[in-house]
Amino acid sequence: MAAEEVAGTTATFRRVYETLKAELLRDSAFDFNEDAVRWLDAQMLDYNVLSGKLNRGLAVIESYKLLKAGSEPSEDEVFLACILGWGIEWLQAYFLVLDDVMDNSQTRRGKPCWYRLPKVGLIAINDGLILRSQISRIFKRYFYGKTYYVDLLDLFNEVEFKTTSGELLDQIITNEGKKDLSKYTTDNYRRIVEYKTAYYSFYLPVASALLLSGWNLDDYVQTTHILVEMGVYFQIQDDYLDCFGDPEVMGKIGTDIEDYKCSWLFVQALSRVNEQQKGILFENYGKSDPASVEKVKALYKELNLEMAFSQYERETYENLTSDMRHNRMKQYKQC
Repeated sequence: MAAEEVAGTTATFRRVYETLKAELLRDSAFDFNEDAVRWLDAQMLDYNVLSGKLNRGLAVIESYKLLKAGSEPSEDEVFLACILGWGIEWLQAYFLVLDDVMDNSQTRRGKPCWYRLPKVGLIAINDGLILRSQISRIFKRYFYGKTYYVDLLDLFNEVEFKTTSGELLDQIITNEGKKDLSKYTTDNYRRIVEYKTAYYSFYLPVASALLLSGWNLDDYVQTTHILVEMGVYFQIQDDYLDCFGDPEVMGKIGTDIEDYKCSWLFVQALSRVNEQQKGILFENYGKSDPASVEKVKALYKELNLEMAFSQYERETYENLTSDMRHNRMKQYKQC
C-alpha cells in the first residue's frame, strides 16, 4: 500500500476518534460535570486510547477493504469499519490500563503507565472499567438494529473472556513460578499467549471486518487458526524484544526477567540448561537488581537463544505461508 494511502486511512481513522470522544462526553446516560468531562477529555481517553500505534484498529479497515473484493467501500462503510477499529483500540486500552496495575509496570508506549501518574493512582482501575463500558455505548449508537449487532457484541464478549482468562492464567502461573520456576512449561506458555494476546490482537480485527461484510464466522475456522498462530508469534517476538530490544524503539522498558514472567526466552532456556546453568537461572530470575538481570541475559546469550528465535521466526513464516496458501485454495473451491 502506498504511503499516501496509509497516511490518508490513518487520518480518517483519527478523525472518527474525535467524533466518538465528543459523543461519549455528551452521553445522556450520565450527567457528567465539568471535572469529569475534563478528566475524560483532556486526560484519560487521549492518554490511553490514542497514544498507541493503532495497528489493531487500522487492521479492521484494511481487512474490510480486502473483503470488498475490489469494489471501493463507501464513505459510510469506511466510517463503520473505523468505529469497529476504535472498539478494539478501546478494548486494548482497557486491558493495558489494568494489566499495568497488576504487573506493577513502569512505562507504557514511551510514557509512565497511567496509574503511575500522581493524580491517578488506583483510580486507573475505574478508568479501565469506564473504557470497557464505553465500547458498548459506541456500538449501541451505531450498530443497534443491524443484522450482525448481536453477533458483534457476542464476538467482543467472547474475545474479552478469552483474553481475561489468559491474563488470569498468566497471573496464577507467575505467582506459582515465584515459588517453583519449573511451572513455566511450553504448554502453559502457549495457553497464556494464545488466550491473552492472539485472539484480541489478530483474530478480532479480521472477525470484526467479516461481520461488517456480512460473513458467517463459523465458515472461517481455518482462518481463525492462522490468525491465532500469528498472534502467538507476535507475543514470542514481544518476549524476545523485552530482553534484546531497544527501549527507545519499543516504547517501554522490558521487565520480564524482574517480574518472574513466563516468557518464551525463559521456557526455551529451561529446556536447554545443564544443572549448573539451571542453578544460575533459578538463582537470578525474578530479581530486580541489575546484576541478576545481566546474569540471566548473559545465560540467554550463552544458550544461543537469539539464534533459536531466528530459527523459530523462519519456521513460523514458512508454516504460516503454507497454511494461508492451503486456506486460499480451500476458499476458492468453495466459491
